Amino acid sequence: MAVFDFDRVCVVAELGTSHNANRSMLEKLIKAAVASGADWIKGQVVFADEILHPDAGIVKLPGGDVALFDRFKSLEQDYDFYRFFAELVLSEGALPFFSVFGKRSLELVLTLYKDTGGLFPALKIASPELNYYQLIRQAAKCMPLVLSTGVSRLSDMENAAEWVKESGGDFMFLHCVTSYPAPEEDYNLSLLPHLSAVFGCPMGISDHSRDAVLVPALAVSQGAVMIEKHFCLERSGEGLDDPIALTPDDFYKMVKAVRKAETSSPEDTIKELTAVYGKERVQAVIGDGVKKLAQSERVNYGRTNRSIHAKRNIKKGERLTGDAVCIVRTEKKLNPGIAPVFLDDILGKIVARDIKSGEGIVWQDFMMTD
Repeated sequence: MAVFDFDRVCVVAELGTSHNANRSMLEKLIKAAVASGADWIKGQVVFADEILHPDAGIVKLPGGDVALFDRFKSLEQDYDFYRFFAELVLSEGALPFFSVFGKRSLELVLTLYKDTGGLFPALKIASPELNYYQLIRQAAKCMPLVLSTGVSRLSDMENAAEWVKESGGDFMFLHCVTSYPAPEEDYNLSLLPHLSAVFGCPMGISDHSRDAVLVPALAVSQGAVMIEKHFCLERSGEGLDDPIALTPDDFYKMVKAVRKAETSSPEDTIKELTAVYGKERVQAVIGDGVKKLAQSERVNYGRTNRSIHAKRNIKKGERLTGDAVCIVRTEKKLNPGIAPVFLDDILGKIVARDIKSGEGIVWQDFMMTD
């Protein structure tokens, strides 16, 4: 896994939706992130229908409630936008890094990779896509993968690792708590060396906590080789994750702490952080080293993850075809369906009852005698 043999901890600035699909804002973000010490700059190639069904629910924003699908739709951009992103990142001396969410976004990034000189280090698979069998298998054939593990159990990580290996790919995991903001005490950072040993791969973290130093520096003391943190120009911005992102000054503060931690012993880092944050708080973040769903994530297991949903109304008696289904995040309003890995098992089966567009497709929806 030479691609992940870093000569120092890799710091990733996740721009997420902070650019609000505005090139001028994107340029400011990229330049500020590089100036603040980021090694990789991450974007998200968003096509709403690869991620959500239109009836997924609403998101609360400062300007009022907005349909989640519509908010994602507003972030869709063409190839030229992402080429602008990648070329600017490269010109600033950093590496571009993109999350993909389905076939269309994967194909766009692979074209971009070829057209900009093949300098992308890896592809990102976000936590909700950790169980997206079809995407992981296809993406792993193309580039090394960085897999986030928020709202996941050990079995989910085992499955994803196996799919990558079956495809002949390389991977690393980012330990993550999918909560916004994520409580520091949910991070359980002593997991990192155990998971690295179990999976034979490097470990990093994707950090959604608000503090700039505590979780990142402690993660380095526990062996993290990558720190990913959301980046914004100001927390009052319009990006979905701006309230929990770091501003340039705070990001720079984080990078300094990470660089110090990687040249210090774990004991010295813990001792120094204990003097600032207190023993109880530091030990709570280090945790017990047992992989489990974090308290703040449990309610979302099965809802933020991918499952098979009806793309349109499906009538009783129909033979299920690929054009009638989609593999999406369930999110706020709908009911979860069967895991994506079982898609081939249900295609061609006769539907035993009407299924409303958007609803998760479950085993009870099929005639068992077919």
